[in-house]
Amino acid sequence: MTLKLNIRDKFNKELPADPLVSNTRRQVRNACFSYVTPRKPSNPSLVHVSPEMINAIGLKESSVSKEFLAVFSGSKVMKGTKPYAMCYGGHQFGNWAGQLGDGRAINLAEVEHEGRNWALQLKGAGETPYSRTADGLAVLRSSIREYLCSEAMYHLGVPTTRALSIVLSGDQVMRDMLYDGNPAYEKGAIVCRVAPSFIRFGNFEIFVAQQDVKTLKELVDFTLKYHYPHLGKPSKEVYLAFFKEVSVKSLEMVIHWQRVGFVHGVMNTDNMSILGLTIDYGPYGWLEGYDHGWTPNTTDSAHRRYRYGTQPQVVLWNLLKLANALYPLIEEAEPLQNILSEYQEELKVAYLKMMKSKLGLFEVDANDQVLVDELEAVLQQSETDMTIFFRELAKFRTEGNSNGLAIVGEAFYDPKGIKSEKATLWEDWFLKYKERLKKELKSDVERAVVMNSVNPKYVLRNYMAQLAIDDADKGDYVLLDEFFNLLKKPYEEQPEHQKWFAKRPEWARNKVGCSMLSCSS
Repeated sequence: MTLKLNIRDKFNKELPADPLVSNTRRQVRNACFSYVTPRKPSNPSLVHVSPEMINAIGLKESSVSKEFLAVFSGSKVMKGTKPYAMCYGGHQFGNWAGQLGDGRAINLAEVEHEGRNWALQLKGAGETPYSRTADGLAVLRSSIREYLCSEAMYHLGVPTTRALSIVLSGDQVMRDMLYDGNPAYEKGAIVCRVAPSFIRFGNFEIFVAQQDVKTLKELVDFTLKYHYPHLGKPSKEVYLAFFKEVSVKSLEMVIHWQRVGFVHGVMNTDNMSILGLTIDYGPYGWLEGYDHGWTPNTTDSAHRRYRYGTQPQVVLWNLLKLANALYPLIEEAEPLQNILSEYQEELKVAYLKMMKSKLGLFEVDANDQVLVDELEAVLQQSETDMTIFFRELAKFRTEGNSNGLAIVGEAFYDPKGIKSEKATLWEDWFLKYKERLKKELKSDVERAVVMNSVNPKYVLRNYMAQLAIDDADKGDYVLLDEFFNLLKKPYEEQPEHQKWFAKRPEWARNKVGCSMLSCSS
């Protein structure tokens, strides 16, 4: 059976290719990609597939066959397609890293269905010219984390790449999970990632570093043609409008991250989508205790560059690097600087609006910023679960003697520690919150409905992902499927899944995979 996909390749047909076709590590110049064939796995088997994404790319669930497994494990190249790895550079942890590229990702094809373009990309399907010293493979552990999180983020309303399938390769892959000199074999796996495009900030940066303005212009014009066509034909004004729109989309993305308590963990410029999508799920995590200083990435543990509280500022820094990359096409710094300044002002407005929505505040009040600042300060006085706190806060009432501390009590990791000075701080804040709520036009019930639409009840906590990984490693995918379906409805009560609306268990506090994650995660 042949998979009937509407193949409409553009990236590898309209942009310059690396003339070398050997799969050897090398520096690539004057090219946007290199052709490469996925490595054939020894004994592939399907772990899970997303029915939504099967339909999105134009297939039916009945298409999940031996042919499907062959294509999305990398065993077979679809007729009429030429897989490739993209060339890009990037700033990693604030430093220019030179050429990076798709070191363990291979783009199979682009398909069109119902007016949408989808690029299909295998992660973990073998080495490419950009693999450097790595093997281009992935393991089941990291693949499950990417697969589950991609789909969970989509249903949370966060701009994201998606995931179609996860496959076991049948091969063993050596990994030093924490880079501590203790490598071990793990099950190899391949995820099929799906997005309108996988173009990143780094795709543009590499050509500036190589002083290749010709190829830079080709790529920018291609991006405008297929992903920002409403901006018009290429010109200096359109390039500026493009940068502005990327800035707006990136701000929207990171505000959503802050809203749900998501920490990306490795916001290098090569991990920033030109479409404002969350891309590259590595050492990510959700806040357990509300802590602006937390990062899940052990590689970043010393400087905490990518901690939760700085994510919006890191986006700004990354946008500055994108501005530098676009400068040769614009040749004026001031308009680019103006857009970056606008981002800073828009960030303040967007962040306050987001926090007010989490608190159920919709009317204008001059003291709202102070109320939010005071809440964030008191939240960090003690370990307080972010997801539970904001979800339970919807139960607070302006009528009667509503006890705020009691209502959000389940969110505290040490409820007995909320006493004396800490208790007073909380009680003072709840008094101010109650008075502020009285200025709202919505009733308590109406407010709760809106709050529950922006404050999820269920998120993919790291310990949950690790439980699914542990079971899957034994060949049991029941919990993986349970989480996959649970996270499709993160804002609904789902009483049958109530046990997952709970604080991180103590056993997970310092467990590898639950609190400590590396870039191999």
